[in-house]
Amino acid sequence: MRFAPPLDPDAPEARRWLEAELSKTEYQAAKPTAFDQAMQAIREWLEDLLQGAGGVPAPVVQLIIVLLVAALLVVAFLVFGVPRLRRRTPPPLPLFDDGDLRDLATLRRAAESAAAAGDWPLAIEERFRAIVRGLVDRELVQVHPGTTAHAFAASAAAPFAGLAEALAAVAADFDGVRYLGRPGSRDDYDRATALERELEATRPAGAPASDAVAAAEPAR
Repeated sequence: MRFAPPLDPDAPEARRWLEAELSKTEYQAAKPTAFDQAMQAIREWLEDLLQGAGGVPAPVVQLIIVLLVAALLVVAFLVFGVPRLRRRTPPPLPLFDDGDLRDLATLRRAAESAAAAGDWPLAIEERFRAIVRGLVDRELVQVHPGTTAHAFAASAAAPFAGLAEALAAVAADFDGVRYLGRPGSRDDYDRATALERELEATRPAGAPASDAVAAAEPAR
């Protein structure tokens, strides 16, 4: 014989039934989140604060509360959201095939130091790297592992068509001192330095950065 459950439980039994019922998923999902509770607490605090303003219509009070909450959200985004976006800035790309991650200021200092010591091959190489880093930082040219000096010069000629010959000549000087053992000279270094300054002072024209991509050729 099947026995039906008691319909009149005592207090402890009723409490257990209620706790079991409220522990079900559908009830837990309906619970207010921490954000909901925080917004409700702010709303109640603002309502209590504005209760002393006699004669203010209820819709006006509600509008003031909404505006204050919106202002708080904007401030929270500015304080916490902007730094998070800044942290997502991509790291500097390596130049050519040797993983050079130095920034523009460091490359310029290295070029000047080498020139002061009369090390023209190194000075020319570092100055050319500064030229590349400057255009990459300006998002006018992109480089990839394996991009050659010649490929960079050809790509940089798109936004700086008037400097195409100078770019090709300085790229050839870079290849000469880096790969062909040429001694270089002060004139070669001065030409690269003058080109960097001219590129920095010239307003680019032509394709945007996404269309001016240096071709990835095999490294020599």
